[in-house]
Amino acid sequence: QVQLIESGGGLVQAGGSLRLSCAPSRRTFSRYCMGWFRQAPGKEREFVATISWSGDNTYYADSVKGRFTISRDNAKNTVYLQMNSVKPEDTAVYYCAAAVADYSGNYYYTKRHEYDYWGQGTQVTVSS
Repeated sequence: QVQLIESGGGLVQAGGSLRLSCAPSRRTFSRYCMGWFRQAPGKEREFVATISWSGDNTYYADSVKGRFTISRDNAKNTVYLQMNSVKPEDTAVYYCAAAVADYSGNYYYTKRHEYDYWGQGTQVTVSS
């Protein structure tokens, strides 16, 4: 069982920046593709961004493309979500998720059911 812990959420003004981090509660030597999802009040949890285990491949939801950047440091077992030019519609609870990587380590996943482990979430609130 892998427990994921997100940090870095908070209140930010529209147009500002925020960086979220996610790491397992204990070091794991397994290979995981990592993803970020978010859930706004009254809405379904939606995909935001994903990065392959190798870090070579990333994919973003259209709503955040060009504004958010996902990255990872495998030496630190940590994945990041850099959020720039944030908008009020980015307000949500952000969840980190891990999926067991494919053999090559180059694949990524965009669907909720493809992920094996989830964090508890961190609140991001963007004020206008």
